[in-house]
Amino acid sequence: MAWFLKLTFHAVLICIVLQSFSTDDAGQLLCPIRELIISSYQESLQLVEEALLHSRQRRNEPSSSNRMFSFHRQTAPETLEISRAADVFQTTLQVLKNKAREIYKRDVTAPELFSREDIALIGKLSKCHPTHLTTCQHISKYRSISGLCNNRQNPLWGAANTPLVRWLPAEYEDGERQPKGWNRGRLHNGFQLPPPREVSMEIMKGSSKSKDDAYSQLLVEWGQYADHDITFTPQSTGLSRPTADCLSTCENLYPCFPIQTHEGCMPFFRSLPACFVNPESDIEQALQQQQMNSITSFLDASVVYGHSLKMEGALRDLSGLNGKLAVNDLYTDPKGRPYLPSVATLPSSCLQDQDGERVECFNAGDTRVNEGLPLTTLHTLWLREHNRIAEALRGINRQWSPETIYQETRKIIGALHQIITMRDYVPKIIGPESFEHYIGPYGGYNPTTDPSASNVFATAAFRFGHATIGPIIMRLNESFQVHEHLPPLKLHDTFFSPWRIVKEGGIEPILRGIIATPSVAVSPNMLLTEEVTERLVITNVNHHMDLASLNLQRGRDHGLPGYNDWRVFCGLKYIKTLHDLNEIIGDDKVAKEILNKYRHLDNIDVWLGGLVEKFLPGSRTGPLFACLIGKQMRALRDGDRFWWEAEGMFTQQQKAELVKASLSRIICDNTDIREVPYDPFRFETYPSNYLPCNHLPSINLEAWREERSSELEQCGTPTKINNGDFILSSASGKLVALYSCYHGFQLKGAPALVCEGNRWSDPAPQCKGNPH
Repeated sequence: MAWFLKLTFHAVLICIVLQSFSTDDAGQLLCPIRELIISSYQESLQLVEEALLHSRQRRNEPSSSNRMFSFHRQTAPETLEISRAADVFQTTLQVLKNKAREIYKRDVTAPELFSREDIALIGKLSKCHPTHLTTCQHISKYRSISGLCNNRQNPLWGAANTPLVRWLPAEYEDGERQPKGWNRGRLHNGFQLPPPREVSMEIMKGSSKSKDDAYSQLLVEWGQYADHDITFTPQSTGLSRPTADCLSTCENLYPCFPIQTHEGCMPFFRSLPACFVNPESDIEQALQQQQMNSITSFLDASVVYGHSLKMEGALRDLSGLNGKLAVNDLYTDPKGRPYLPSVATLPSSCLQDQDGERVECFNAGDTRVNEGLPLTTLHTLWLREHNRIAEALRGINRQWSPETIYQETRKIIGALHQIITMRDYVPKIIGPESFEHYIGPYGGYNPTTDPSASNVFATAAFRFGHATIGPIIMRLNESFQVHEHLPPLKLHDTFFSPWRIVKEGGIEPILRGIIATPSVAVSPNMLLTEEVTERLVITNVNHHMDLASLNLQRGRDHGLPGYNDWRVFCGLKYIKTLHDLNEIIGDDKVAKEILNKYRHLDNIDVWLGGLVEKFLPGSRTGPLFACLIGKQMRALRDGDRFWWEAEGMFTQQQKAELVKASLSRIICDNTDIREVPYDPFRFETYPSNYLPCNHLPSINLEAWREERSSELEQCGTPTKINNGDFILSSASGKLVALYSCYHGFQLKGAPALVCEGNRWSDPAPQCKGNPH
């Protein structure tokens, strides 16, 4: 039937197009379908541009509520450009479907109507196709900042601004883009989905949280930090194509998907759409709206360095010619240690101390750096560690260029992120048995493994940590007691407040607090603290938000299949009865509340279902989230050509040094803290099991000493250039100087110089252009 519909539709479209032309024009038409697609694209482009102009005008109004949403979690221009292309693509499909509806007098699905050639043409017109990258030439021995070309056969795998991958097909109410719950009154398995706010208040309600004496609060904070290294799903905050103000409307009007409450609604912006990567592989996924991961999926320390050349350039100390990262030029801590640099656009939107000078938002590799004090603290720690290692490598290898120092340091920092996350963090979260089952020992790089972050991981599974957020941030003195001058802070008083670090004792009181405070225990009847369900702060927005409602609505926005579908995906038991549910949760009252609220077990949102499962032995997740997190972590490891254990990444001597690393030692090397637990993720009561810093092993960077090669002695050091630099590599047994320019400059001349005989093969290139 589908082929007949498509054939008929095309025949009718031919007639429609022919009628719009004169006889002479019709005779010249080679492809009337193509002409109709082009006209529909032009109509769509106009719709999107008009809405974009409308939204810009509204944001420029002094009273605009959208201005109040502009906290520093900004979406990069290249992300917005790709999302706009995806928007034009989706709108073109809708225009064409509307024409089909007029023909057939009923709704028809896109796969019934469009061929692969049609989709390719619409993609090309909307610029929603990956033609900007066809080959990976001049591949550096260091990973690209955007993740491109990590996989040589599939260059977009794991790269920034590509879709979150689907492990199960999306479930939209119209099959293509409408979230679950979009059409009010729509039944799912015979029942309406419960409003997320009701689920939050009645099932996930906050209460006093008990303590998990096995692990410290640092385990929670590292989870957020690691998540920010892997995923960032940008939201449409009025930059795409709204015709309504999502902060004031309670209607479902794209991109607004407000969360209904008894008092009205909470604002909710749908996630930005993403362009498909490969329409040939799955036409149905190309036709469905997909969401974007705007950062690299890899565990690559993009949280430190950024995910684009522009971000990276803004974070580097290029003028220092030392391979270091830029630091704050206004403030240092009491011992002269650096803080993160301030953002460039001033005044920033961070909250301020009422009694004193402004402290602007900090800048880092991830724009969420200011969301909370512990997160900002971890970012600061890694800034200092990069600069500490870069300085040491510069002393060890005087012949290294600044670019080589920077890239080698970045490579080490990336390895440390991988080691701490996979060795010290993940096994505690999913348990040793799940780690062995889903991840197992490393077997080398596998180019057939797609390392891209999955939609269910980013939107549900790795949000398990939201239930472990505590209501209080402790600040402790040198004896790990409550600080005499810095009292504990309620969580909502720490949001977007970098001034507290600068003016209230630096990062040490916060670090001591998250090391020496036990993490929050999670149970089905105590899921999220009221600090995030009733008092979640978004800067300058006159709404207290609810994190639980946001997570549930986000899952529906993305069309995530239900909890039972994911259990089947993981090979777990399908839940058929209340008894089954109670067996998995271990709390009869909570099981009854969930069934009474959802009415059908297949309707349970995956995030809620995964959260309430009983923990596996030695873990902090149930079997579903252990499966989903485990599968994702293995993909991130095995599909990363630059994984620290991969062949050729480090020498055996360097690997032996890297495994000595620990987060405790990094804290010792970059703060004033002199005693730490060996494993800071495990909770220890001071002073029991706290070690002096000099008792902890450290990396001996002498393993990175590199003797000057005989070829370099013959050809001499390559010429230094303005606004760019080189790294030395080898190809086919010959020494190669590979030049690159800083962001904003274009390379003119040969990018690769080969040492041949006793001279370089070409003159050094130049970097031309304007960085601004």
